[in-house]
Amino acid sequence: MNTFADKAIKYFLSLKSHSKLQKNIKSINPYLKPEVQSATKHFFNKYFNDSKERLFVFGINPGRFGGGLTGISFTDPVALREECGIKNNLGNKRELSSKFIYQLINEFGGANKFFSKVYLTALYPLAILRNGKNYNYYDDAALYKTLKPHIIHSVKEQLTFGARKDIAISLGKKNAKLFIDINTEYNLFRTIRVLDHPRYIMQYKLKWLREYLDEYLSVMDI
Repeated sequence: MNTFADKAIKYFLSLKSHSKLQKNIKSINPYLKPEVQSATKHFFNKYFNDSKERLFVFGINPGRFGGGLTGISFTDPVALREECGIKNNLGNKRELSSKFIYQLINEFGGANKFFSKVYLTALYPLAILRNGKNYNYYDDAALYKTLKPHIIHSVKEQLTFGARKDIAISLGKKNAKLFIDINTEYNLFRTIRVLDHPRYIMQYKLKWLREYLDEYLSVMDI
């Protein structure tokens, strides 16, 4: 009962929402739903049922149509069904970040190979909405101040799953700035490599998709 999967499942299924946030801002906890609990167990037992260390890749916080819906980072319901083989009734909405990540995963050699080496997560583990739209933990200084202790706790807890300590990857430059500050304070990883966020790439840099995929592949296949 000490595999990567065991620890991850226990952690995610015990997460609590934060109700006392700034006006019009709320966190969404998908793990309260039985179907998400089932999908989370299936996903981790399928790909992480061992005690190997993995390269940790930290996003910002899950989007409402990706990890905020399925409970699996950078994984929308379609990817969960078609790429991971996990049936679900969570809808058919696609998320830009998920589309990029699963193209990357396929080029890496498929989900089995990718997840045997890489763990995708986020600094803050729950989706955040402001007036019903995706919101980032760093978009409001007061919000970040409120959530920072939870972010630090979340990262430390997830490291116990089985993290390589020589390097971690941060997705997004604003995300990286705050993550590097936390890493400096708590000495979590020796090095943090920064990559542009998948949503930014898909929304603004699609013309250079091939170059970005190659960069991701070169950094993650180490």
